[in-house]
Amino acid sequence: MRTQVGIIGAGPAGLMLSHLLHLQGIESVIIECRSQEEIEGTIRAGVLEQGTVDLMNAIGVGERMMREGHFHHGIELRFNGESHRINMSALTEGKNVTVYAQHEVIKDLVAARTQAGGEILFNVKEVSLHDLDSDQPKIRFRNQDGDLQELNCDYVAGCDGFHGPSRPMIPSSIRKEYQKIYPYGWLGILVEAPPSAPELIYANHDQGFALLSTRSLEIQRMYLQVNPNDDIAEWSDDRIWGQLHERLATKDGWKLIEGPIIQKGIIAMRSFVCDPMQYGRLFLAGDAAHIVPPTGAKGLNLAVADVQVLARALDAFYKKGQKDLLQDYTKTCLRRVWKAERFSWYMTSLLHTDPKHSPFERRIQLADLDYLTSSRAAMTSLAENYVGLPMEW
Repeated sequence: MRTQVGIIGAGPAGLMLSHLLHLQGIESVIIECRSQEEIEGTIRAGVLEQGTVDLMNAIGVGERMMREGHFHHGIELRFNGESHRINMSALTEGKNVTVYAQHEVIKDLVAARTQAGGEILFNVKEVSLHDLDSDQPKIRFRNQDGDLQELNCDYVAGCDGFHGPSRPMIPSSIRKEYQKIYPYGWLGILVEAPPSAPELIYANHDQGFALLSTRSLEIQRMYLQVNPNDDIAEWSDDRIWGQLHERLATKDGWKLIEGPIIQKGIIAMRSFVCDPMQYGRLFLAGDAAHIVPPTGAKGLNLAVADVQVLARALDAFYKKGQKDLLQDYTKTCLRRVWKAERFSWYMTSLLHTDPKHSPFERRIQLADLDYLTSSRAAMTSLAENYVGLPMEW
């Protein structure tokens, strides 16, 4: 098999890159270890920055998002029993975020690639990368029938997530990895209930963080800070609701609407960055190169930003023979990545109750929240980071 760009992974990064390249007349093939049903059915959060929404509309995959997504012009921060709204649109010249789940983005991109005749090979196994430091890199794998195949290409895009085979191909002698493991986990639930609030609510409470988010008019997503080593079996529905009511309560009598819990699970939280994000003809994008805690809502958006940079660089190479954008890929991406890592770390540190904090540090955290919700300058900083920094940042 032969193509110009071999893409490993059919998540948002791989699918978006393939579609961007198609629009530029560049061929690609995507290989994916999971089935189409699995990638489209894995429910994950999705808060899309203004730039991500604009891109999806510009490339023709935003119609359903604009029809079914929820457009949020602000967020609420709750602490000390009081709620404080940050009007992001007013602070960022009309920008907002769109709540539209990641698996819905994947469905739209798969449909676009299929309609355009794009090649996505699902259910592949034993993926390996070869000759990355040559001008003829190769991807070997077994297809869904078990046959060994080789994909020859000009470039390889590793969009295969944190545990994929791409990142380890960057030699350890030049690969530096930065990581922070947080002492918190998130217990997430899906609930059959109408929305309890029109926008996302981030709550800081002595018992721990809580988050209220909308998925649709019938399904809501809610989170609780827990110990990452907790067994989900220890968290009965009654215990979950009791903690949500306590952590989200306000002095003005606001009420949380309950409903049947249809899904629940616990995830650990970490920050991670790989530097460099490229080696030879291999380029990493998305979770293969960096992980952020979900508090800042940056994961999917960073993946989209990566592949925009890569698609632009590949276009310059194929159309003009220029290699400078490809050579600067890591530098360009990491400038934005580290700002998103900073913001995600800040939101996580600001809103979670750290079991190691002294009473003094707890009061400093509350003072930070009070300052943030009282200062227009501080609110503007949060708002512009939340809706998404410009690509050149």
